[in-house]
Amino acid sequence: MQTTIKVAAVQMVSTPLPEENKQIAARCIHEAAQQGANLVLLPEYWAILGQHDTDKLAHAETLGNGPLQEFMSTMARECGIWLIGGTIPLVSDEEGKVRNTLLAYGPDGQLATHYDKIHLFGFSRGTEAFDESRTIVAGDDVAVLQTSQLRVGLSICYDLRFPELYRAMGLCDLLVVPAAFTYTTGQAHWEILLRARAIENQCFVLAAAQGGKHVTGRRTWGHSMLVDPWGEILIQKPEGEGVVMGELDLAQLASVRASLPALQHRRL
Repeated sequence: MQTTIKVAAVQMVSTPLPEENKQIAARCIHEAAQQGANLVLLPEYWAILGQHDTDKLAHAETLGNGPLQEFMSTMARECGIWLIGGTIPLVSDEEGKVRNTLLAYGPDGQLATHYDKIHLFGFSRGTEAFDESRTIVAGDDVAVLQTSQLRVGLSICYDLRFPELYRAMGLCDLLVVPAAFTYTTGQAHWEILLRARAIENQCFVLAAAQGGKHVTGRRTWGHSMLVDPWGEILIQKPEGEGVVMGELDLAQLASVRASLPALQHRRL
């Protein structure tokens, strides 16, 4: 049985132009696959990070149909990988709003599962103000991806602040966190939260972020990384476009859980 699995997080500095972002994503996905990645994670809003929150409405697709979904399906099939596609906007039943949806494709290019972001980001300090609920409908259901080798818990960005979501996923080998953390909140909390989720769930955490100064003037924190079940950062990329590659050592995961069986000691 294979005990190590290569995974990759793609870090981007996405623009308002989906075609431009697709070219960048394709280049990074191919790079990761050529280096042996079995699973590749794209960041939140990889396909479009517009000047205004409402810009994404024009690119919303219905589940199972659209150029962004076709792109991800094709990339997964061509590269023979599990591709977890950050997030794209999907049509909702509320006018003027979309769902911020993560889609996971298997090596055959088929959609394996999807997850609609449950927790919607809101932040206001000085000149910075964000309110995702203005243009996004919150999801309701917890989602887990089962591959031939891994049980993968699916989450998105702001979800990272809600540990009860990860408990609801059950025992996972890997948690994924595609994100577009702001520079302000990322600098303060990003690493701490990722390491905490890895430690308390005794599993690997792979985070793919937006990271840098965008053409719109927005700045995102970046620091895409892979964290092991002991809370150690195995590899990270501070800013800029690129690929973060690492290995999941399943023997280490089993060892951590055996030596410190905290998940078996839960009382609540």
